[in-house]
Amino acid sequence: MTDTASFRLSTGDAAPDFTLLDQDGEEVSLHDFAGHDVIVYFYPAAMTPGCTKEACDFRDNINSLASAGFQVLGVSKDDPATLTKFRERDRLNFPLLSDPDLAVHKLYGAYGEKSLYGKLMTGVLRSTFVVNADGTLRLALYNVKATGHVASLRKKLGLAA
Repeated sequence: MTDTASFRLSTGDAAPDFTLLDQDGEEVSLHDFAGHDVIVYFYPAAMTPGCTKEACDFRDNINSLASAGFQVLGVSKDDPATLTKFRERDRLNFPLLSDPDLAVHKLYGAYGEKSLYGKLMTGVLRSTFVVNADGTLRLALYNVKATGHVASLRKKLGLAA
């Protein structure tokens, strides 16, 4: 297995395919969206302040992202029951996927060494990937900030503010 502390995907790489359970316990695969642009974002934990802010930003921008052709998928290590509570509590309008063993996080390099409050630790790296309709990565963004991330992403994608 690749060393997750240094492994990173880059623009132009093939997006690793995956199949995970969503908040309803249904299987969702990246290849289900072949022919469509997909934003896959990894976040540390449902219902925490930063992750809630980021998810609500995606929620509030989902219509403009969808009209620009993007499907949003949120991925965390939380179980489907927790994801259901998160989705209902914050009226999230896109699929939340459960990766409890972090296998997909590791495929994307979204798990590894990070600094938290000045202390080095291993954990989920808040990361976002834009997958083109052909399955290649348009963007691979690591260690993004929860606040303002969707606005920054929209700018990188050339979408009007």
